[in-house]
Amino acid sequence: MNPVPEHYRGVWARKLLETPQQRDESTFVRWLQTSVWHADVRIPAGSPAAAAQLRLADQQGFCGVTQVEQQAQGEVCSWHRRSDYQPPRADGDVGVMVFETPERVIETGVHATYLEVWERLPQSTGRFIALAGLDEAGGDTQERYLVAGRYAMHVRPRRMAWPSGTQAGQTLGDVLLLHPAIAQDLLDFEISFGTLEDGQWTVEQSTLPALQGASVPFAVCQLDPTQARIDSPAGAARWQILEWSCTERCL
Repeated sequence: MNPVPEHYRGVWARKLLETPQQRDESTFVRWLQTSVWHADVRIPAGSPAAAAQLRLADQQGFCGVTQVEQQAQGEVCSWHRRSDYQPPRADGDVGVMVFETPERVIETGVHATYLEVWERLPQSTGRFIALAGLDEAGGDTQERYLVAGRYAMHVRPRRMAWPSGTQAGQTLGDVLLLHPAIAQDLLDFEISFGTLEDGQWTVEQSTLPALQGASVPFAVCQLDPTQARIDSPAGAARWQILEWSCTERCL
């Protein structure tokens, strides 16, 4: 996968979504983009105290690799999802991107009718890290920790596969209604967004409401060109380096 152009990299906050059915300016949306990897979280506005199962099912988020190509309609961005909070889509996640300024981009849908306005957060460039979680045998767990500037996102997919019969295009709410006995397992998918500064990981928003506002000691250190270590209250763990584009060896 070729790296995306530099003007895509950083953390983007969605300011507006317009579709034929809705206009949304209140959902908390952050898209973190490194040279190849992305993570995205979308949490509807409202009180975390109202986090009933069906409300949690309205959240969205995903992680994977990004591809940018020049096509007839303009600069086209494709988000290839490796893990997704929602069931698989019936079509690709593809948008035509028009940069009004270096810090503001308008996205319009290729497979669906929508418009999104994104603005890049200050201090979200300058250093980029992408780490993959490893199991005891050294295999990829699909867990990811991504850093862009002062911001970071942690993605830990659910441990269970989608139930048999789940169809592309269904929502998580649909699946919960069909399989209420495993609702807790289906909702056990973490995408947390926050800051990594001065050895402290502070979560601003998370698909797991209990993590919102959490702040813990946290260190990310490069061990060699291929491996890093994360030290946190949960212990020390080794991760595979997918990208380490910064001068510091430890954050």
